[in-house]
Amino acid sequence: MKRLLLIGIGAGDPDHLTLQAVKAIAATDVFFIVDKGAEKRDLTDLRHQMIKTHARDPHRIVTAADPERDRTAAAYAEAVEDWRERRGVLYHRMIDDALGEGQTGAFLIWGDPGVYDSTLAALEGLPAGIDVEVIPGISAVAALTARHRIGLTRVARPVHLTTGRRLADEGPSADDMVVMLDARLAFEGLDDFDIYWGAYLGTPDEILVAGPVAEVAPKIRELRAEARERKGWIMDTYLLRRR
Repeated sequence: MKRLLLIGIGAGDPDHLTLQAVKAIAATDVFFIVDKGAEKRDLTDLRHQMIKTHARDPHRIVTAADPERDRTAAAYAEAVEDWRERRGVLYHRMIDDALGEGQTGAFLIWGDPGVYDSTLAALEGLPAGIDVEVIPGISAVAALTARHRIGLTRVARPVHLTTGRRLADEGPSADDMVVMLDARLAFEGLDDFDIYWGAYLGTPDEILVAGPVAEVAPKIRELRAEARERKGWIMDTYLLRRR
């Protein structure tokens, strides 16, 4: 049997690694890393740092370039599905070429493999003889609520996990919403909500803002634009909570 581990490595802080994740890294023979380019070198560097610190010798690192995604396509869902399919082909090829019988391979997954990540979907249809195991990690949602010192849920109230695109198109869907991938800043104008926003959570570049949307939305817009200009990319999320 071949063994494949999807290891959640947390939201950006090397100390987010769980003891289970550390043991999984130490048990890995082949690490698969998808390179997102020079702008996002931080994401790759953190993975290499964790491997250097916790992996055992001998081990190998197999790197491949992440397929490009069409971010201008009018049919957003179809564009994402196409990108995921091409990622799946890449992942399958990497595993076929590099993982030998009886060996353990691993993908180091930002955050938690089960929370807003496409790796599990991309690996569907793996051939028989590969045992897949998921190691949970600290998600951006958990890091966000911890850094703001708030609970994710309120008594007897649901939380809706959604995207900035859906929020912009459909409006608020619940009194408490975690929003991912909001390049549109869809929270602007939702003045009956408080917002707990965070970017680059767990990293030295971390930025946190909290307060009534009407008061802090301009500050978030400014900080987000400055950070994106400085680094070339941004990873942020936020919790909206109706007052």
